[in-house]
Amino acid sequence: MQKLGGPFDLKEAGITARRRNLELQRQNRIFNARLRTIGIDKQALDGQIKDKKIQEETEARKHLAYAKDLIRHDQTMCLLDARHKQDMKNLNRAIGEFRIRYQKPDTRREFDLNDPQALKKDVPARISDTDPRCTVSSIQKLLGEDLQRQERIKRQQEQTREWLLAQQKDLKNALEDQKFANSLYDKYRIAQDQRACELQQMEENTRRAVTVATKDFNRAQATESATKHKLEKLQEQEDNAIDIQNQMHSDFLTENPKQAFSAFGPNRVIVHRWKGMTPDQMDAVARKWKQQVQEKKRLQEEERQRNAEWERLWSNDARAAVLLERQQQRINRQLRKEMDCQNMVLCSDHKAREKFLKNEVYVNVPTGKYFDQFNTSSR
Repeated sequence: MQKLGGPFDLKEAGITARRRNLELQRQNRIFNARLRTIGIDKQALDGQIKDKKIQEETEARKHLAYAKDLIRHDQTMCLLDARHKQDMKNLNRAIGEFRIRYQKPDTRREFDLNDPQALKKDVPARISDTDPRCTVSSIQKLLGEDLQRQERIKRQQEQTREWLLAQQKDLKNALEDQKFANSLYDKYRIAQDQRACELQQMEENTRRAVTVATKDFNRAQATESATKHKLEKLQEQEDNAIDIQNQMHSDFLTENPKQAFSAFGPNRVIVHRWKGMTPDQMDAVARKWKQQVQEKKRLQEEERQRNAEWERLWSNDARAAVLLERQQQRINRQLRKEMDCQNMVLCSDHKAREKFLKNEVYVNVPTGKYFDQFNTSSR
């Protein structure tokens, strides 16, 4: 048997108190009509508001840090820009000093053209006899001072002789080539002349043969055309005579009634040849008309009898429909009477049942104690 007031009792009491507090909090939430009806969780809303404030503060801190970063970056860019400008200034100064020190005007390639001391710096026109600038056109070496004159003249003579020999050889070769070309050209001209003569003779023979053939053909065509024209004229005269005879003995002039018959059917005629109906045709038309009149009268009599029969049938159907409608009305009145009787019986039964329920069944009216037993627990 455990002692009272021990650690176990305190633990159980704490659990019980915690459950009781949770139950009271639950009852306060459930039995609060406004909170239950509207459905607002204030703690959740407060938590949301708190979270929103924390988020806004976080966003504000982010924007502040971003603004500080922007200011720091702008300051850094300003410093870098100033440093770049100073570096460019130092670079330009160094370039100027380099040009002044290492790129002087006297070191340029075209300085000798604009050098004001050019005449002072120029070398003499002749330094010695072996100066390579002393050419023939320089007039710095006279004829009597030419020490290699004999050798130079000998070389010039050898060179001239070689040139003459080469020119003679070229001239001889050119003459031989010209002679050979002239011989070939003469042969070619002779062959061309012979060919032209042969072609001209052939052309004349062909033209002569064509002229003779054309003349013969034209003579034959003229003869054939004259014969044909003569035959056509004779044929036309014979055709005209035959046509005149046919017209004189034709059905059109003799007014033959058979000429108006058409080839498309026995009852069709040619309008421009028709001379009117014959007496037999007129009698046939009259007989046909009388037959049509009698046939029309017969059809009208049959139509009248048919209409009379239809009117008799319509009247009989209408009379039968009126009788059926009256019988249906009598049946409907009888059914209405029976339905009214049944409704009266059902109404009396319903009233009796309501009276029984009110006086016998629903006699125990609930009191306030009955309703107080509800909503006493949240479970």
